[in-house]
Amino acid sequence: MHLLTYCADGSDTPRLGARLGSRVADLTALAAAAGAELPGDLLGLVRAGAPALATARALLATAAPGPALRPLTEVSLRAPLRPGKIVGVGLNYVEHVAESHRTLDTDRELPDRPVLFDKPATAVTGPGQPILHNAELTKQLDWECELAVVIGEPARRVTEADAWRHVFGYSIVNDISARDQRRSGQWFFSKGQDSYAPFGPVVVTADEIPDPQQLDLSLRVNGELRQDSNTRHMLFGIARLIADISSGVTLEPGDVIATGSPSGVGAGLVPPQFLQPGDLVEATIERIGTLANPVVDAR
Repeated sequence: MHLLTYCADGSDTPRLGARLGSRVADLTALAAAAGAELPGDLLGLVRAGAPALATARALLATAAPGPALRPLTEVSLRAPLRPGKIVGVGLNYVEHVAESHRTLDTDRELPDRPVLFDKPATAVTGPGQPILHNAELTKQLDWECELAVVIGEPARRVTEADAWRHVFGYSIVNDISARDQRRSGQWFFSKGQDSYAPFGPVVVTADEIPDPQQLDLSLRVNGELRQDSNTRHMLFGIARLIADISSGVTLEPGDVIATGSPSGVGAGLVPPQFLQPGDLVEATIERIGTLANPVVDAR
């Protein structure tokens, strides 16, 4: 399933939906019509586990044309959910390690364990929503297309072999960074400001992506290709990340792991290029879709 959150008919009230080709199915309305019980939002659906997923699948399998189905063009997508926490992974593609050493003064050597940081939930913004560019805070606003792993079951001290059963699904995070706001090597303010975690457009359930370590990912700025890679080039794969993080931090349903960026970030270009108001950033991952966000002046 391609699950999403949307608003429609001029309302700001978010609704739980699923993408069916070029249409959106209102899962809440389908459940009400069928007399079925279903959480009213995607985070609730994740937390409700397998029985709720089975109900959603059954509802979609029998969905017929009607008011619960509408064209995707008639709705406004929002971030699929608001995570409890977003765990970012730095330096997780070999070529990105090299470009970061050259341009951002990070270590030359490949890390021997995952490099982790956090992004607050307040950084999340949805498809089509603005990335805020505040020139009083940064002159070096950068992009990073990343596969997002959405946790489905609590994970504490899990093994790599057991990690996969804790995955609910996959999405896209654009790990926006103010490169000139790193503070003595700390990344929180550089990566955690409002709007610095565009997320979406959908969460694809894990059963629809049997091998998330073989997905093409790319990013364009104003239509020009900036990043182009594949998740097979991760230094630490998804199972290793879940095992490493959960060794000391409990991962809860709805938490998101942003699994790292390939090379091609703005700081690594010659000369460096950074986002400016008026730019359009499009992050694309195979089997998930494209997450597009405009950059706006926030002053």
